[in-house]
Amino acid sequence: MLLARFYATLATRRARSVIATSRIHTGSSLPTIQTLPRAAAALTTSRKYSRSPESQPHLSTRATVVQLLSNIGSKREVQQYLSHFASVSSQQFAVIKVGGAILTEHLQALSSALAFLNHVGLYPVVVHGGGPQLNKMLEAAGVEPQFEDGIRITDGKTLALARALFLEENLKLVEELESLGVHARPITSGVFTADYLDKQKYNLVGKINKVDKGPIEAAIRAGCLPILTSMAETPEGQVLNVNADIAAGELARALQPLKIVYLSEKGGLFNADTNEKISAINLDEEYDRLMTQWWVRHGTRLKIKEIKDLLDSLPKTSSVAIIHPGDLQKELFTDTGAGTLIRRGNKLLFGTSLSEFEDLDRLKEVLVRDRAGLDAKATVDRYVEGLRNQKFKAYFDEPMEALAIVLPPRPNGSLAHLSTFTVTKSGWLTNVADNVFASIKKDFPKLAWTVREDDENLTWFFDKAQGSFSRDGEVLFWYGVESVSEVNELMAEFSKYGREMLGDSNLESRLHRAARIASLGADSAKQGSGPTQQARAFSTSSQSPPTWVRKKGISRLNGATPIFHPPSARGYATATNPNPPLGTRNASNSQPTKVALIGARGYTGQALISLINSHPRFEVSHVSSRELAGKKLKGYEKRDIVYENLTPDDVRRMDEKGEVDCWVMALPNGVCKPYVDAIGHGSKESVIVDLSADYRFDKSWTYGLPELVSRPEIAKATRISNPGCYATAAELGIAPLVPYLGGQPTVFGVSGYSGAGTKPSPKNNVENLKDNLIPYSLTDHIHEKE
Repeated sequence: MLLARFYATLATRRARSVIATSRIHTGSSLPTIQTLPRAAAALTTSRKYSRSPESQPHLSTRATVVQLLSNIGSKREVQQYLSHFASVSSQQFAVIKVGGAILTEHLQALSSALAFLNHVGLYPVVVHGGGPQLNKMLEAAGVEPQFEDGIRITDGKTLALARALFLEENLKLVEELESLGVHARPITSGVFTADYLDKQKYNLVGKINKVDKGPIEAAIRAGCLPILTSMAETPEGQVLNVNADIAAGELARALQPLKIVYLSEKGGLFNADTNEKISAINLDEEYDRLMTQWWVRHGTRLKIKEIKDLLDSLPKTSSVAIIHPGDLQKELFTDTGAGTLIRRGNKLLFGTSLSEFEDLDRLKEVLVRDRAGLDAKATVDRYVEGLRNQKFKAYFDEPMEALAIVLPPRPNGSLAHLSTFTVTKSGWLTNVADNVFASIKKDFPKLAWTVREDDENLTWFFDKAQGSFSRDGEVLFWYGVESVSEVNELMAEFSKYGREMLGDSNLESRLHRAARIASLGADSAKQGSGPTQQARAFSTSSQSPPTWVRKKGISRLNGATPIFHPPSARGYATATNPNPPLGTRNASNSQPTKVALIGARGYTGQALISLINSHPRFEVSHVSSRELAGKKLKGYEKRDIVYENLTPDDVRRMDEKGEVDCWVMALPNGVCKPYVDAIGHGSKESVIVDLSADYRFDKSWTYGLPELVSRPEIAKATRISNPGCYATAAELGIAPLVPYLGGQPTVFGVSGYSGAGTKPSPKNNVENLKDNLIPYSLTDHIHEKE
């Protein structure tokens, strides 16, 4: 959908773009199409040549790219494109290794993705293999493929077939790109020079010892995408077979690209024990363990080994992504990426005493970093000081992207306690948090911890736990607790005290309490209380519980002392959340979000108005209803609002002026498209929430069901389709049962009076509905598709 939208916009100027991208340049460096006027100054310092003004893409191309990236990533990721890829740079853009199966099964998707990159001024260097095709050719010729350590043993007959095949596959990709208006240049020799890897063992297999960038630079200077095979030659001219992964690695060493991407039909590496895609691998921590897994063998083993050798020779910030060609844009332009990300990462470190930390100030900074609040620093100081006399084990990586502190079970208990767990955004995205938690699980077979219910990473904690229990905006998690009586006792105590049951051993609890107390003290001072009264009216130091708590003799987790205080308001950030509690979109926004409702007459619109009326961060700016135009909006108390009858042109003008932050389409099915098309022309990206079914099946929109769709994905989305009512209930009810279903589930739904809408019809006629069930849409209901 995204590519189709891009090409539709680009179609009217394709000829001009093709001419621009094929212009001949002089100089020795590789060009990048200049799309930003402000980059002109950088040209004089980073390039020996430049494109002439008429060769620049039309400014609308840049706008199209930015709009496209806005749909697949965040504002920060759009800026990443503008600053890194659309400005001059001494680095190359990307080396992309294409597996043979991709050329056979996904040639069009691959070509479309490469064409998109080329049309926006980027020049990925492509190197491809042809292993699966070669295996079929050898089998047809009666030759059995032979491998040793994942390397193909190549005799003369195999090499002859391989050379002919690689030339054919190379030409196929080049012709497909040319059909899309992209100039591509086949480079089938002259780049890789090699010696024999081990002639006795592998025969005609090469080990690359030199990469000549000249043919690649010449292709790009001519505005062509370089398409390479993985064949190499000896200095004497003997052709040698080289594994395409290895060839891509050597190319990356020579070019030092911004991105290294291996395209794979599977879209990543999979753990054969769980059949789940591995999202990230940190080699410094995980390599040795990975190489002992039974499923890491043959090509997979060689791939991981070669990637490790490659990354060991590149800057530590380098990484390799293994993805499906359909995810190429997402991988190149977003932080979250797709497939499997492999990087060196950092080894995990451990500590059991404060003396093992070289810099205690650094430790305190990490513990405070995402707990901005009143008295946070002083509270962390007291917490760290308390660790001097407390048994604990700390888990962290070298830059402390993730830090966990676990308190072991007390002598009379069996349950350890996760005292604090703080992870940066980078730590979440690069699997560091998973590595830390895996280490904790090895050391502590039974663990309990608490998390705020509004934590953006709540689903991650659900995945790590065997059980959970919610209370007043907080969630208690645990694993390893098998006894029903122990679970009941744990839940009963959490029901009474919340996370305060953990006492002062829980840093989040102490920070929350300290912030609340400091806030109350500040409010008291504003109301005229003297400084002496408010300064020490409360104490956050460790103390004995109130008398009434001790008399009740309540059991306490790990013997920790519960400290009671009245229920407090929600809204403080927690250590488990690397983002602001209102989401990255509103992290620095102090103004209420302005919401416009299009089609506010129905039940859904009225319910939404009621919710916004009681929400401190939202306000209604416009309500549109053809039937109620001119009348005052009822049920909204923040200010007087009058119904309007907005047209798509009205919406376009309002969006261009930035009058609305979020548009809610509360319209019947098949009606809202003109309004949606009118939005997106302003200086800022507005959010659209469609309550109809019009965009539920559009892959460029995010399906707004947070229980089944990633909450962070919904939080950063700008186009959100609202699930249907029956679909919501049915999906949430069926989802946990899917692994156990033996056939097609059946949903029998009964709609209440309000389900028929507000307009009079037989569906909401009381005389028809009384003591009656009226069947409708028994087959092909739109919710079936959901």
